[in-house]
Amino acid sequence: MWRWILIAVAVLFVLSVLALWSWGHFAQRARGQPSTALPVAADATRLDRLIAPLLAAQAPGASGAALISHPEQAFVARARGARAAERSLDVQYYIWRHDLTGRLLENELLAAADRGVRVRLLIDDMNVAGRDDILLAMDAHPNLEVRIFNPARSRAGGLRRAIEMGLRFVGFNRRMHNKAWIADNRLAIVGGRNVGDEYFGASENTNFQDADLLMVGPAVAQTSAIFDAFWNSAAVVPLGALHEGSARLSPEALAAERRKWLAEVGAQPWVKALAANDDTDERLRRGAVTFYWTPNLRVVSDPPEKAAPVASRRERAAWLLYDVNALLYSARHDSWLISPYFVPGEAGTLMLAGQAARGMQVRVLTNSLAANDVPLVHAGYIDYRAALLAQGVSLYELKPGASSPDRELIGSSGASLHTKAFVVDGQRGFVGSFNFDPRSAQLNTEMGVMFDHPALAAEVKQMFDHGTRPESAWRVTLAEDGSLRWHGAAGRVWTEEPETGAGLRLLVWLMSFLPIESQL
Repeated sequence: MWRWILIAVAVLFVLSVLALWSWGHFAQRARGQPSTALPVAADATRLDRLIAPLLAAQAPGASGAALISHPEQAFVARARGARAAERSLDVQYYIWRHDLTGRLLENELLAAADRGVRVRLLIDDMNVAGRDDILLAMDAHPNLEVRIFNPARSRAGGLRRAIEMGLRFVGFNRRMHNKAWIADNRLAIVGGRNVGDEYFGASENTNFQDADLLMVGPAVAQTSAIFDAFWNSAAVVPLGALHEGSARLSPEALAAERRKWLAEVGAQPWVKALAANDDTDERLRRGAVTFYWTPNLRVVSDPPEKAAPVASRRERAAWLLYDVNALLYSARHDSWLISPYFVPGEAGTLMLAGQAARGMQVRVLTNSLAANDVPLVHAGYIDYRAALLAQGVSLYELKPGASSPDRELIGSSGASLHTKAFVVDGQRGFVGSFNFDPRSAQLNTEMGVMFDHPALAAEVKQMFDHGTRPESAWRVTLAEDGSLRWHGAAGRVWTEEPETGAGLRLLVWLMSFLPIESQL
């Protein structure tokens, strides 16, 4: 038996090496022509004319950043940015769903391309399966190109794709988690939101609470440089190179389908929100958008090589993990963390528990089991709660029914945390895609904004304050006997994970014994 097991392992190893070698040679041959962000001008486009005067009124080198925490505003900001673009749109996402808001934003990209705007769309392949036809039809537009990060060569889905993913697991397990929306190289949105109904408050089930930063100034050029590095990297393949022949859906058929679909959804509140008067120009000119201006703002990202299947190609010194660690280790008084998927590991637990033990205020907001859309991640988190609480770390877990403040459109009342933000000493902070977990630290490429500005830090802390109210979250404490307690509104206390069934709690407890923390 052992001989056959060893033979099977050896065969699997050889097949995996061949699969990685074959994909590497294919990706090298299939790489697209390099391109870079188009340069800005003084007054060539609408956004040039709007933003150049704003920058001229500030100190040289200062960037402006506005926090977007409301999902409807995040959706409208992306769509209005696309409509204002006259030169270029560069868009990079981990997930892009083909649902109501996803299709509306696809339509904005195509409409921009119809106007002559150069559009570059970069999507991670993990969630693309089954959507190649519509993406190929978009890619057929002369002004729009679609590229895929770390794609499978098997595009039909099913068994062949699963086999390829298994054989290339070492490389395929590494994904691009970045999120960026750049209009005319003048306006950039970076944060934690993907594109899909649940990120913009439009889902009938559960919607995510999330945050972005809308930026102007040098931070936009930094965002564009990151986009270019990924767009031209060895891990990215043009969608057309993964298919033989032309798109099944012709440009004319795509245009007809867009018109028909837009007529069908015209009564949706998200469509009406875009049909309302576009006051972008007026809001920017009269200062209605609250920009926090500072030269101490950096857009940071892992390099695309972090996803390389060969360890020698990974430049660890350039990883975002070290920027995050530098921020958190710089704390002298307090650290406030918002992380939907919170698996601190031994090193993270030692750091946060050590800070609390030295008298610092350390507060963490994450998802409860009832609100977590990935129970397996919760299984990786539960073993660290007691150690953190024992040293004085404050833990809060979001309730599944918590609502976002000032909802403007109609969506589900259910909520799940998706914000990734840190604030240190009420002054410095981070907003982006980086979760406090091993996957963000070691496997996925991540992106975000480091800032040093007390007013922006205060606004991020307001999100924490809203999320940790007794109506929004349970505060977790440690009882004298070492067991956990969950405290809610009106003094109610739970001795087990609130609003969960015994079956789910048992499943998560069993999963906590699996040796897979490095994948969470």
